[in-house]
Amino acid sequence: MTTTAETKRRKKWALKRPEKAIHTPDDTSQIVRRLLSYMAGGELRSKFTFAMVLRLIALMGETALPALIGLAINVFSVPGGSIAELNRLVILIVTAGLFYLGVSFVADRMWGDLATRASYNLQTHMYTHMQTLSLPFFDSQSRGELMSRLTNDSEVISLFYESAVTDIIRSMLQIVLTFLVIVFIDWRLTIVAILIVPVMLLVMNVANRISSPAFKKLQEDLSELSGFQEETFSGNKVIISNRRHKWTDERNVDLAVQAYDSGSKAFFTSLLQYPLTQALTYLQIVIVLMVGGFMVINGRIDLGTVIAFSMYVGLLAKPVASISNLISTALNGVAGARRVFNIIDEVPTVKDAPDATDYEFKGGHIQCTEVDFSYISGRKILRQNTFEVHPGDAIGICGPTGAGKSTLINILTRYYDIDSGTILIDGQDLTKLTQESLRKQVGVVLQEAFLFTDTVMNNLKYAREGATDEECIEAAKEANAHDFIMNLPQGYDTMLTERGASLSQGQRQMITIARAMIAQPKLLILDEATSNVDTRTEKLIQEGLKKLMAGKTSFSIAHRLATIRQSAKIMVLNGGEIVEYAPHDDLMAAKGFYYALYMSQFKGKAPNNAEVTDMGFIST
Repeated sequence: MTTTAETKRRKKWALKRPEKAIHTPDDTSQIVRRLLSYMAGGELRSKFTFAMVLRLIALMGETALPALIGLAINVFSVPGGSIAELNRLVILIVTAGLFYLGVSFVADRMWGDLATRASYNLQTHMYTHMQTLSLPFFDSQSRGELMSRLTNDSEVISLFYESAVTDIIRSMLQIVLTFLVIVFIDWRLTIVAILIVPVMLLVMNVANRISSPAFKKLQEDLSELSGFQEETFSGNKVIISNRRHKWTDERNVDLAVQAYDSGSKAFFTSLLQYPLTQALTYLQIVIVLMVGGFMVINGRIDLGTVIAFSMYVGLLAKPVASISNLISTALNGVAGARRVFNIIDEVPTVKDAPDATDYEFKGGHIQCTEVDFSYISGRKILRQNTFEVHPGDAIGICGPTGAGKSTLINILTRYYDIDSGTILIDGQDLTKLTQESLRKQVGVVLQEAFLFTDTVMNNLKYAREGATDEECIEAAKEANAHDFIMNLPQGYDTMLTERGASLSQGQRQMITIARAMIAQPKLLILDEATSNVDTRTEKLIQEGLKKLMAGKTSFSIAHRLATIRQSAKIMVLNGGEIVEYAPHDDLMAAKGFYYALYMSQFKGKAPNNAEVTDMGFIST
């Protein structure tokens, strides 16, 4: 049990851990322009312009109020004033106030809609773009990190649109209008009023230089925290089975404290601007009243004009203080946008060639020549692999863990591009084919049967747009899935939980086989499709796979060699190289690497009853 002292030491350690390097960004203005393009670009440009005009008109009504109030004060402060004149000014003041409220209401509705549209446009743009990225991008990012960008970063950007943009634009328009009015009223008092402005700008600049990198780190820390929490939710079974709750809790606290520390620094610095600018504003008003009072005493200005001018100073200071108060929201939004734009600016590593053509199926003849591949430059996973697969052949793939089996499949489906060599499918260069046309012809059944949170029927229809209920039911029957589906509470309309957790591993796999049948592929890839199931279920799955594979060129990765011994040929990989490639009987007769692998799996003995101790397994 953790003591109070231990908890304090842990938190103290978390607060003092080395921080990631922070660099003050020099592209903030560019990021702001990109953000505004989602709010004021394209079809929204005219609406944005109209909203600006409405905001300006509303502020003109507000700006007229101090001048009218000053005139009203002069009516009863200067000898000769009349009740009729005062009544007329009161009516004008009320009218200007109602005009300001009415137009502001319409403008606020438009700005609210623009902010919502901008958030929607940016979030959907990011998500849609992510769907175009290649697998290497997702390999380098944790799921929690990506979810953080879709949620946390999108949320702070929404606040940027809803609060910062609308209020800063209103404040800037108000500053310009008010400044023009006070210059017109009295240039001498204007000089007195703006003496404090440079001090306000200095305060804002210093705070921004401190808080901008702090907000950047805050978003990074929140992303790390979100990623850890998402990962622990996904791996909760591992945590429970290994009794790692205490470690999980402590790590979560450490990350939360780290984010808290970054947030405290960022928000304290930015929020400190508001009381400072407010204090400077009051000082500004006091100075104006003192100077204006002396001018009234000397008869150089009316009392109403001084009062109106002091109100304008307050009206001028209010948007300045508002802008300083919104800096934290703006900087947080920019920090989130920088991370979002990093994704939007990411380009797919696997792209269709400019002259790419659609794949034309001609039987499924595959030729690979001197193929090299590496995930990371300089570290080859596949080396100089050459092989040929004839149309309709069922090819088994085996080898020790890390030999490159799944990698070989990944390049055949062009999830990754090869480093060198050539791959021809039906005489067509793989790199010159469009990815969509290729993958439309390739069916894949993975070891992990992934099902979406949806009905069984919709999970089956996911394989091919336009698939009918009848086709899905027939495919389920072929895959031996129909009987257990009908025993579900609502049959094919049963809603599955995330990843199909309410079904057994074998049942999930049968549904994915049926889904592959509905796709009607010409080429087939099976990656450990029968692992982790009992013997009876494996037999049912094998029956479904046999129907699925009939007449198709197929590749089957397997650790259990019995599942691929009937293949036309078996490809044996070790250390990223194809060391043997022949039918099962020929490989056994050769008594080479496959023979030793087979004997060790089924009998634990090598030739002459010798124990198999080292077969030269090489991991890539």
